[in-house]
Amino acid sequence: MKKLVLFVVAFVSVSVATAQKKKGWGNLADRTGDHIMLQLSYDSWMGVPDSIKKHMKGFPRGANFAVMLDKRFKGAPQFSVAFGVGVGTSSMYFTKYDIELRSNNAKLPFTNLNNLNHFKKYKLATAYLEIPLELRYTFDPVNERKSIKAAIGIKVGTMINAHTKGKTLQDNNDKTLYSYTEKESSSHFFNSTRIAATARVGYGNFSVFGSYQVNNLFKDGVAPPVKLLQIGLCISGL
Repeated sequence: MKKLVLFVVAFVSVSVATAQKKKGWGNLADRTGDHIMLQLSYDSWMGVPDSIKKHMKGFPRGANFAVMLDKRFKGAPQFSVAFGVGVGTSSMYFTKYDIELRSNNAKLPFTNLNNLNHFKKYKLATAYLEIPLELRYTFDPVNERKSIKAAIGIKVGTMINAHTKGKTLQDNNDKTLYSYTEKESSSHFFNSTRIAATARVGYGNFSVFGSYQVNNLFKDGVAPPVKLLQIGLCISGL
């Protein structure tokens, strides 16, 4: 970590010195972009035990949206700092499984329903109100929409919803018993705050991004120490 910090500091210092020598940048301090970001992701739970992992199925996915304020460095317009507000969501899918969010137990029950009635479709969804912060680098700030871009950052979120949703109740032979939807909401077992490290790189208004949750998804001692990893496509503009 110390080597990474030193590398970033050295890289910034050299880039600032180089930028100060360049002519023709013009007044780029007020020319900013990527104020709106939409991210679509493939989601994974890192650290999940095999007993839970074998029941995970489908295409776990997330969607993040943020409105950002971007401020360029006057001495080095390739660099900018951006911060804003947004919403981050994630949905994990399971087969023949039940997660009792409303349980009164000290630990969150994860129940195997292989030989019991179960829902044909079942997911656990979470949503957070987030404050993202990024250090951005644009290789050609004059032609930002035709430039390679990169960013590293962090985002802090507070949970606004956690729920499970099950559709179409089946018996142990997968025969439909009742066609209905059941939804249970509770954030009792979750950490109310999520902290994630972020990075992205791309060209123009399109980039690939990654987000790794630093703290655990669930409170200590109530569930496995799971962390959320998101990898996907980011569309930015304005």
